[in-house]
Amino acid sequence: MHSLVQLEYIVAVDTYRQFSIAAEKCFVTQPTLSMQIKKLENDLDITIFDRSKQPVVPTEIGKIIIDQARIILAESAKIGEIVQANKNTVVGELKLGIIPSVAPYLLPVFIGKLTKTYPDLEIKIKELLTEEILAELEKDTLDVGIISTPVPNGGFTEIPLYFEKIFIYCHPKHPLYEKEKITLDEISNENIWLLSQGHCFRSQVINVCALKESGNKLPFSYESASIETLIKMVDREGGLTLIPELAVNDLTPSKQSRVKEIKGLNPIREIGLVTNRIFVKQRTLEALKNVIQDVLPAEILNEKRGDRVDWK
Repeated sequence: MHSLVQLEYIVAVDTYRQFSIAAEKCFVTQPTLSMQIKKLENDLDITIFDRSKQPVVPTEIGKIIIDQARIILAESAKIGEIVQANKNTVVGELKLGIIPSVAPYLLPVFIGKLTKTYPDLEIKIKELLTEEILAELEKDTLDVGIISTPVPNGGFTEIPLYFEKIFIYCHPKHPLYEKEKITLDEISNENIWLLSQGHCFRSQVINVCALKESGNKLPFSYESASIETLIKMVDREGGLTLIPELAVNDLTPSKQSRVKEIKGLNPIREIGLVTNRIFVKQRTLEALKNVIQDVLPAEILNEKRGDRVDWK
């Protein structure tokens, strides 16, 4: 008969694809982990892992067994969730991933309140690109991600958090600077500073400009890894870029005059919490959602305030 410990071991090996790392993560010796997995394979009369390949990979039947093991472990963990709910507590570990176009503007606003409200919650945060967050959620190395939603592929649970507008940020000497609102046709032949490949906000900027279907292509003269860098490039070198609303709120009053609305459109991006389907820390997830929404302006929580721009 298989045990929960054995199921934890095969899930760990599937996650890290090395017996040595899996053993380290499970706080056991490699021989102990290997012996228990071999015993499970013998009891089931199957081979779960193809050890001839490096990194190790599960067999076809092994993939099915591991998927079921994740479900069983998640269901077992719900007992702890029930106890937490009964005691009205939020404790344990929360592994959080957050995308770079959100982290500088949202994280400093809510993290202090979260830690003070739930002092027994151990929070580990990683700043990652969207695809990296989704990959880690699938492997259970992250509990929850804060990304631009909706996620184009299935297999995840999504909870919308807020809906921020997208604005144009313009240099004071730009010919369009004196305008309060700028049309997409007016910027269709401009050099627009963009985030680099892999950033969902880059895709959203491109999608915003595709909404008019003008047929003009943007001349991408530079790519950056952060919105802050794009803002500084506009300040120093001229031109314009597109930035999300929370980045606007973070600007000094003098720089906020450089922010322009897009005439004829009201694009917004949806930011949400994402977990895998078998995520069990529901009380912790609800606490995270409530804290974030409590520190944001009420108007940004309204999903009907604009037209959502997806990133895929």
